[in-house]
Amino acid sequence: MKILKTITQCRSAVGAIKEEGLTIGLVPTMGYLHEGHLSLARTAKRQCHRVFMTIFVNPTQFGPGEDFNRYPRDLKRDAALAGENGVDYIFNPSVGGIYKKNHKTHVEIEDLTEMMCGGYRPGHFRGVATVVLKLFNIIPAQRAYFGKKDYQQLVIIKKMVRDLNLEIKIIGCPTVRERDGLALSSRNKYLKPGERENAAVIYRTLKNAEKAILGGEGDTKKIKKHAAEELEENPHIKKIDYFDIRDAQDLKELKKADRNREILIATAVRIGKTRLIDSVVISKKK
Repeated sequence: MKILKTITQCRSAVGAIKEEGLTIGLVPTMGYLHEGHLSLARTAKRQCHRVFMTIFVNPTQFGPGEDFNRYPRDLKRDAALAGENGVDYIFNPSVGGIYKKNHKTHVEIEDLTEMMCGGYRPGHFRGVATVVLKLFNIIPAQRAYFGKKDYQQLVIIKKMVRDLNLEIKIIGCPTVRERDGLALSSRNKYLKPGERENAAVIYRTLKNAEKAILGGEGDTKKIKKHAAEELEENPHIKKIDYFDIRDAQDLKELKKADRNREILIATAVRIGKTRLIDSVVISKKK
């Protein structure tokens, strides 16, 4: 496995791979890898000849007062894990290597970025879309792999690819969880012991909402009220940013849980000082 630091090095490696007629899978990450990231790498390895993983803590998707400076970083650890799980190249650029001086170009996706996490993190998805498009241009892979835990991000990136006619297939991969249901996240490192013990309430609440819908409850207002009560009962939950029930394709909010469509149940909560997101998707009724 090779660690590449510059765009020039990346393009040289990509050129050699394409001369051989081989396919490339891309796994964009911000590092501090966990099993969720590694499962993406293994899936990419099964489907592609060569796997590039990007490790870049992207400053433009962090707002004022967010955790950019303290976001966990450990390239040596990440490189060892990536190499063990099928990654052939890590692209680990500097901020200056991605955003040249006087950078003025950004990617905006309308509507989809203004709800859910976008409503609480202004500019976040502009930063995500901009850096992902840059990575797609630097490493023109056939496929790119993203986890479904960040479901809104996945929908936004798919929309960008369609709207901009990009020749890359976006693969959404299942959320990987701890044994108690907590979705794996690099930010789980921030949780204090008591917070970690209670964090599984997030997934339990999502599953209880799913159970209600599968049991025939269609009133989403009622489901969300019960979910809020369940979360607020836990003393470690300091704030609920949102608990939403939406169409899983276009993210439109649903007043009625219509089983003739895919339904997304998604939430963002603050447990202690840590903001965590999670979601489940209910397949449409056959």
